[in-house]
Amino acid sequence: MPPANTVRRLPDGLALMSTPQPDEEKDLVRPMGRGMAWLAALALIGVLWLFFEGVQDRRANPNRHLTVAPGAASELVLKRNPDGHYFVPGAINGQPVTFMLDTGATQVALPARLGRRLGLQAIGPAIQISTANGIVEGRMTLIDELAFGPFALRQTQATLNPGMDGDEIILLGMNVLKRLELAQRGDTLVLRKSER
Repeated sequence: MPPANTVRRLPDGLALMSTPQPDEEKDLVRPMGRGMAWLAALALIGVLWLFFEGVQDRRANPNRHLTVAPGAASELVLKRNPDGHYFVPGAINGQPVTFMLDTGATQVALPARLGRRLGLQAIGPAIQISTANGIVEGRMTLIDELAFGPFALRQTQATLNPGMDGDEIILLGMNVLKRLELAQRGDTLVLRKSER
């Protein structure tokens, strides 16, 4: 569409018709071009952020999308993350959770807030729990079903720890791990059903 004509008034009342000059057209288009450039830059930043967040998440939990192959029903192979931890997806009473294997924990330990969300009931009086951050007062609970990979355990004791409430990770302690055989090879850990 051709640019609209403009009228310029001259000093003696004369009018002169003219069309916009190329520089005037550029001035009209520049704000729109700048806006589109900003939108494109923001979209690129968003895509890069999602990509790198996914990379970081995969590094932190390389077992996030773990599946158990048919025929390997008695074995689970986990990859270690860069911090040296083993994470594994699982379930408590049918609800999805993330476990971290912790040979330093006597029992399964859950954030108290997460325990409430999973419908776990506190049992008995408050107890003293020794953690890496000191002594906290928690409660015992009983998990009807705890499952990860090919393993499912019933009636598993656990602690509800209010000192862990900033996290969603559940520590898989020795009361579960002692039922399995663990073999570490490099950056992988193989878990098998114990023959004992």
